[in-house]
Amino acid sequence: MNARTQYQIGAADLDVVLAMVRSGTLAAAGERLGVDASTVFRALQRIERGLGVTLFERSRSGYLANELAQALAEQAEQVEAALEAARSAAQQRPDRVAGTVRITTTDTILHGLVAPALKPLRAAHPLLDYELHAGNELASLTRRDADIAVRATRRPPQHLVGRHVGPIRVALYTAKKSPIKRFDDLAPATPWIAPDDALPEHPSVVWRKRRFPKVQPAYRVNSILTVMELVALGLGVGVLPLFLAAPRSDLRQLGEVLDECQTELWLLTHPESRHLRRVSTVYGHLAATLSLS
Repeated sequence: MNARTQYQIGAADLDVVLAMVRSGTLAAAGERLGVDASTVFRALQRIERGLGVTLFERSRSGYLANELAQALAEQAEQVEAALEAARSAAQQRPDRVAGTVRITTTDTILHGLVAPALKPLRAAHPLLDYELHAGNELASLTRRDADIAVRATRRPPQHLVGRHVGPIRVALYTAKKSPIKRFDDLAPATPWIAPDDALPEHPSVVWRKRRFPKVQPAYRVNSILTVMELVALGLGVGVLPLFLAAPRSDLRQLGEVLDECQTELWLLTHPESRHLRRVSTVYGHLAATLSLS
């Protein structure tokens, strides 16, 4: 490519590059920018022609950002953060917090901990909106796919700001109406409900394979929340976190807490995001209210 003389990259160009780096596809970038994929494609062509360089490697799976695109995206994030700070400072009432906060977590933690904690926050700050992503994959805080992550992990990423909420303790459960009353009542024919290949390294999977190597789960599902619901229906036994299962009157805990399965709950955010008022407000509230006891 031949660069145009002294091409001046602008804020709109940075928005396009940042959206592409974060999403990796024209369609997803268009959704972020509020335009269609063809508009993003034309904008990207214009930017690359102006700079005289290619910013993304094209493939069937999407657009892979090269080193220059990553550097431009980092600058774009700084502009984004500055604009967010300026908007917060310009609010007419300093006690009002507004904007959208994106939170990523698992469905188990969302339903059991995060959603209940957000209810009083919504009453205190009605101008705050939330995008809640529940999935086993970790949305990237580095690429700002999310503002806050609430995750079960023993080793949180060092480049993120984190607060340790506490240990996630688990135990084996069955339905209250089940004839199985104790851990020792388990038999070879007892049906198990367990995570599928979407969670191959889940502590409960590792523990079951070590303790009961011959067990083949009767039901394999892609979320711990689904494990709980099937256990409650009386379809079998399953390992569940205490914070989720203990309040249920239709479940019975079998035996003691499984110390081998314990992991830790962390509240995480990006170092630059924590200074944004909307993010710091939600982060501070979750840090003060999330409890595993």
